[in-house]
Amino acid sequence: MRNPLDPVLRRATSPAVVRHRAAVRLLRGVTGTPILPSRARGALAHRLRTGMTQAGWTPAEARAALAALARSSDSRTRADLLMREASDELAAGRTPPHLTEAVRAELAVADERFTGGDPRAAGRHLYRALRVLFHRSLHFDRLTSPLADDPSAFLAPLRDSVTGQALLAPRGRRTPAAEAPADRPLRLLVLTNGNPHFLREIRERYAAHPAVEFRYLHLTDDPTAGPLIKRVDPIVDHLVTGSSPYGERVEEWLRPHLDWADTLFVDWCVATAALVTLVDPGDTRVVIRLHSFEALSFWPHLVDFSRVDDLVFVSEHLRELVTAVSPDLAGEDAPRLHVIANAMDLDVYPRPKDPSARFTLGLVGVGAVAKDPRWALEVLRELRRADARYRLLLIGDGLKTSASGAVRDYQAALDRDLRELETAGAVTRVGHVTDVPEALTRVGVILSTSVRESFHCALVEGAASGALPVVRDWPFFARQRSGARTLFPADWVVGTPEEAAQRILAGTTGEEQWRTAGGSAAAHARATWDWSVTRHDFDALFRLPDRP
Repeated sequence: MRNPLDPVLRRATSPAVVRHRAAVRLLRGVTGTPILPSRARGALAHRLRTGMTQAGWTPAEARAALAALARSSDSRTRADLLMREASDELAAGRTPPHLTEAVRAELAVADERFTGGDPRAAGRHLYRALRVLFHRSLHFDRLTSPLADDPSAFLAPLRDSVTGQALLAPRGRRTPAAEAPADRPLRLLVLTNGNPHFLREIRERYAAHPAVEFRYLHLTDDPTAGPLIKRVDPIVDHLVTGSSPYGERVEEWLRPHLDWADTLFVDWCVATAALVTLVDPGDTRVVIRLHSFEALSFWPHLVDFSRVDDLVFVSEHLRELVTAVSPDLAGEDAPRLHVIANAMDLDVYPRPKDPSARFTLGLVGVGAVAKDPRWALEVLRELRRADARYRLLLIGDGLKTSASGAVRDYQAALDRDLRELETAGAVTRVGHVTDVPEALTRVGVILSTSVRESFHCALVEGAASGALPVVRDWPFFARQRSGARTLFPADWVVGTPEEAAQRILAGTTGEEQWRTAGGSAAAHARATWDWSVTRHDFDALFRLPDRP
């Protein structure tokens, strides 16, 4: 049977391709049938690139040749070759040079299936594209994100796709949310499957509130819901096809909760939020809170915001980013948008600090590349050129290098930096601590060195402890109207390690000056973000009578 790729091979006459006879022979050997199974085409891409590399091709030559071959192939082969190439690059921690082309090719196959009357197959191809488009190596394991840099351009393939449009289409609700009851307590149900840390004050307040009947459910603890949140592909399938056995199971699990609740508060815009909006909520008011990482994930694109009444952001700059990522949030079916700071009890942080803490910088939470602890080391080097007494305390677990090649690359560079400074006694790592207020008694300067933060509770907690706050102008948001400079007092925020060192030197010149600056920061933090202040915003969100 004629090999459909033979014409491609005959046209492959560039010097780079001609000299690689082994790759050509490999291609002929693997493509022995007219339409290869998807797995075989993916294996072909991997083996072909490996063979080219072994034959002395540069990585750039191999990528270019593979892309050229893909462009001359049928749509399914083109998608498989390009997607496998993109997946291999992402696994190695690199940004694929043909990323957009690969995603468009996969979505083109999805659209062929969708317009051909097979939406279920279209959904499978769409899910494959989403996994590459929102791969953690692109957005979480490096210091930049193409999505944050230009949301409109990055998401254009998804929004241009017929199948993508089916995924994003609003379905609405048949009944508007009812008003809060006037003759009985408000039935408030809180659902999450994320980190429950940000719910402690909320749970305690409304479990004890006389105007609230309160229920809380973490989905991973629920025997029915737990299995439902473990996979993403059936959510995509349901959204593209409009109905599915999976959706019926979600309806069966969720309906009794919706029938009971007047207001449903979903923390984290992840799987729980997607499940909730798969079904019509009836007259239950749906409130979702979005933190940070969700903005750079596929989750907001799997949530039907036309079934959400209120969407809460923890900062204005986060709202600005998310509305750029999801422009439908400005449409007529969009929920009401709110900005409410994280709930934090800051009264536990002010404790006496030893005078030696004046020269100790603290960075709390170093478990993600986005925290960019190497930036803190640059600040430390600048300080130690002026005074060798300055040192850095790293609090928290380190990076998980198993996550991706990009994390391993960052860790390798960080290790090189740390070896030099730890040998000089300038850096101490203490790992995870259970008593953060006590650990902060050793910290005189609290740092936020991240490339992105939605709010940065650890920075605010450090400020509340009386440490001098120094905040990098988070690069992900520096081009927006809002960012670190609009969230915090202007003198807290710096643009470079040199500016950070200058602020620290000026604020720690003497003990009295340092304690005065720290006391001012603590007063601002507690007056602005303590739970005694922000709880009134949550009372208003839930439409409850304000009370102490």
